[in-house]
Amino acid sequence: MLRMDRTREIAVGSLRLGGANPLFLIAGPCVIESEAHARKMAEQVARIAGDAGMPFLFKASYDKANRSSAKGFRGPGLKEGLRILQKIKADLKLPVLTDIHEAAQAAEVAEVCDVLQIPAFLSRQTDLLVAAAKTGRVVNVKKGQFLSPWDMSNVVEKIAGAGNTKIVVTERGASFGYQNLVVDVRAFPILRKLGYPVVFDVTHAVQLPGGQGHASGGQPEFIEPLARAGVAAGVDGIFLETHDNPAAALSDGANALPLEQLAGLLERLKELSSLVRRWSAQ
Repeated sequence: MLRMDRTREIAVGSLRLGGANPLFLIAGPCVIESEAHARKMAEQVARIAGDAGMPFLFKASYDKANRSSAKGFRGPGLKEGLRILQKIKADLKLPVLTDIHEAAQAAEVAEVCDVLQIPAFLSRQTDLLVAAAKTGRVVNVKKGQFLSPWDMSNVVEKIAGAGNTKIVVTERGASFGYQNLVVDVRAFPILRKLGYPVVFDVTHAVQLPGGQGHASGGQPEFIEPLARAGVAAGVDGIFLETHDNPAAALSDGANALPLEQLAGLLERLKELSSLVRRWSAQ
């Protein structure tokens, strides 16, 4: 009989994440391409998630500070990006999530965003983790591609030790040779033992880092099978980047889920999650 460790419940506005609550969704475009595009994506993803009955947090980055090439589009920057996210949050009544890359950004971003995200490559940066924790906002920390799932105990201890236990842990795969990632499904129950909600970043898990030379490649055909595997293993939430025209996306289009595929995927994931949760409750 399937048994899963129960993670703690974390509040994000009116949403309740983890614990016995339903599978939730973190989604949006990789980067804010323009105010109009970000708003359109937020509206459309919110509608699709609402139709699926899935709690939703909007995600978009104001700056992609780790692009493969210096020529890659980084985003509108901190000030303009936060203005756009604040307007989306206020107008659409959506919780919003974005990345921070430096400790000095934490307090300013926390004035707008409900969740501060720590990028995978920065998941061991103590000052960054502590600064995010001290804002009092929920901190979503991505497991570095170079870390084992049990290594994340040290990461969450840094955040909790700074006085903040509103933590979400996100798996996004592990480096496998060059320009490839693999997902070890054993990571999900191991991460759940930390006691915090666990999310699967499925679109970055199908990324091929630097695979196009000047940019990362991807294998989006594997998004759904990996997402189903993560949900079957008991994750609390799914993170995915989606775009209405991935071929024209200014960042990570190669591994983004086409927006027209989102509704069907969410319906199937919700059905699978309900089944898994019924089993685990027995």
